Amino acid sequence: MIEVDGSIGEGGGQVVRTGIALSTLLKKSIHIYNIRVKRSPPGFRAQHLTGVKAVATLSNARVEGLEIGSRELTFEPRSSTPSGTFVFDVGTAGSISLVLQALMPAAAFAQGPIYFDLTGGTDVRWSPLIDYVRFVVLPTLTKMNYKVELTVRQRGHYPKGGGRVTMSVQPCYRLNLISLLEFGEILWICGLSHCVKLPQHVAVRQANAATSGLNKAGYNDVKIDTEWYPQGRDPHLGPGSGIVVYAKTSSDAILGGDALGERGKPAEKVGEEAAQKLLAAIGSGAPVDKHLGDILIPYMAVAEGRSEIVVSEVTLHLLTNVQVTEIIAGVNFKIQGELGKTGTISVDGLGLVNPSVVR
Repeated sequence: MIEVDGSIGEGGGQVVRTGIALSTLLKKSIHIYNIRVKRSPPGFRAQHLTGVKAVATLSNARVEGLEIGSRELTFEPRSSTPSGTFVFDVGTAGSISLVLQALMPAAAFAQGPIYFDLTGGTDVRWSPLIDYVRFVVLPTLTKMNYKVELTVRQRGHYPKGGGRVTMSVQPCYRLNLISLLEFGEILWICGLSHCVKLPQHVAVRQANAATSGLNKAGYNDVKIDTEWYPQGRDPHLGPGSGIVVYAKTSSDAILGGDALGERGKPAEKVGEEAAQKLLAAIGSGAPVDKHLGDILIPYMAVAEGRSEIVVSEVTLHLLTNVQVTEIIAGVNFKIQGELGKTGTISVDGLGLVNPSVVR
């Protein structure tokens, strides 16, 4: 049984998500204590329980401590991830993106094709917007031989949720290393601005503000699409909006920035915020933005060969993911760079092989 202190690093729910993802993938039993002790209130919240239950389903895991407020979790996977269809309701506006972070590593090494159908929040605070996952995270994982397709069936915002996302994953024999060290030049910038249960002009104003901010910074090849629904034909449960902008470089890197609409927050402010996040990533000269770098850590640990990436910012979130991954996977990451600044992250991966897939 591997012991993991849930208070390490930023001490939030990411310790649990990464922990159970690697536990399932590597078939290692773990005990996590001090779960979310740095948060108020501490311990499990409802949205965390759903994620653990979902991952436990993939490996028929024995679980202890799965209740609201619990600060300890024992997670013992008992079988390999099977193929098939898995339907999960994250609950109201619980983040689908965060549940996918926990589910996706094991799905890559399943016994056969996997189809996820998740209901919950697609675009909510404190998590990547689903379009960031779709347009930045997944294309980058594809470079590592991760075979995936994601479809947003319906949007879900706080507090009602009701969003629906489907994802299909074809298992791989082994994940390839990833090497993203050079930035190159910006080839193009794209984006998607959406609104539901709101007038069309909200999505348009978000897109225009983001485009304007990027144009002022000298980037004129910008194309931001808008997504909205006519009055009377909008199936969503509640109002909401958001925008994701992302850039492709000549080194085949993709960087992103997103922003979420909120009551009382002008649409122009939302668009400007997304543009500024992307410009900050571009300005760092790194080919991997700070959020993507954090997400890539578990995949780098189990891939074949030496993976190296340069991130726009070494965050506490990234360092936390590195610590948890090192404890469970037994790998050693090398980090060159200070907290809050650009850094290089490298690791010699385990070269994990899927015995269910013929090479």
